[in-house]
Amino acid sequence: MNLLEQQLHYPLGDTLPAQGATVAVASGVRWIRMALPFALNHINLWLLEDEIEGQRGWSVVDCCISADASRTQWEAIFATQLGGLPILRVIVTHMHPDHIGLASWLCARWNAPLWISATDYFVAGHNILHSSGNGGPGAAEFFQKHGLTDPESVAKIRARTGYFSAMVPALPPSFVRMQDGQTLRIGGRDWRCISGYGHAPEHIALYCSETRVLIGGDMMLPRISTNVSVFDVEPESNPLQQFLESIDKFAPLHPDTLTLPAHGKPFQGLHTRIRQLHDHHRDHLARVMAFAQQQPCSASDILPVLFTRQLDLHQITFAMGEAVAHLHKLWVDGYLQRTRGADGVYRFNPTALAYPESAALEPSEAIPVSA
Repeated sequence: MNLLEQQLHYPLGDTLPAQGATVAVASGVRWIRMALPFALNHINLWLLEDEIEGQRGWSVVDCCISADASRTQWEAIFATQLGGLPILRVIVTHMHPDHIGLASWLCARWNAPLWISATDYFVAGHNILHSSGNGGPGAAEFFQKHGLTDPESVAKIRARTGYFSAMVPALPPSFVRMQDGQTLRIGGRDWRCISGYGHAPEHIALYCSETRVLIGGDMMLPRISTNVSVFDVEPESNPLQQFLESIDKFAPLHPDTLTLPAHGKPFQGLHTRIRQLHDHHRDHLARVMAFAQQQPCSASDILPVLFTRQLDLHQITFAMGEAVAHLHKLWVDGYLQRTRGADGVYRFNPTALAYPESAALEPSEAIPVSA
């Protein structure tokens, strides 16, 4: 564990579900862990005991990417972990491929409805039809505007047109909308929807006050910081501000809440983790501000300020998005101003407004992940 993790409590210790198996984590909740072919090499999925219109079964939370290995793992779950009961509904916290990729297959396989926020359903549909975010001409042009000038990297990003659709080939033709404050009755218990922004368009976490369990999706991870990025599809956005405001919505939850994250292990210490994430981004903003006070800088310029390890192309796209997100927050807050040079690159430099935080901090060794 790193020093921050040591401040959290992992009630299951080092227990992990075996492939094709589940682990009980709370009353009526079972944990599935599936492999991913990325640096972030797994995703946690959840089975919730349920009953709908008198029929007993299960609700699934999140799906994994569309891949033969994922389907094989699901078939093992169906054969050994459901107790002969059906999947009654498929709940998706947000539209990223590791969460929604197999939604269409699962829904068709069990004739079950998809539950998701409307925003994420329609953005996922857009991304299937149009390359965006991590690849395609729009992404290449966007990253060039923010200082990524290496011809080989730009060419690879431009050619990466099927990134999303390869992992999310289709969506169910209809869905049931989830939105903030809504209550879902699952297995005889109430689960409240809590919306979150900055990581995904309209992420939905689920909280059961009776059992003090939070299915946090990607909004509340114990070991890594959630990816918060600006991408070409929304180039003027301020997602870091949205993310920080969103995680504060978890602060009123019970201190002993068991948080079930999409990546990492179930943990307690929710309020501690909220504080850690605020500290993490405050420190990153201070580093960026200190660098900008020395010279006008682009997002590409501040990559080594935020990340000290070598980044591959996949990681660079997320790192660039995060770098722009930190610059945009300082820009919107009035501490930086933005200009576009004759070379077409956006650069940021300080305004007369004094930045209140100390910048005497060490660079982070974190590598951004597409959580």
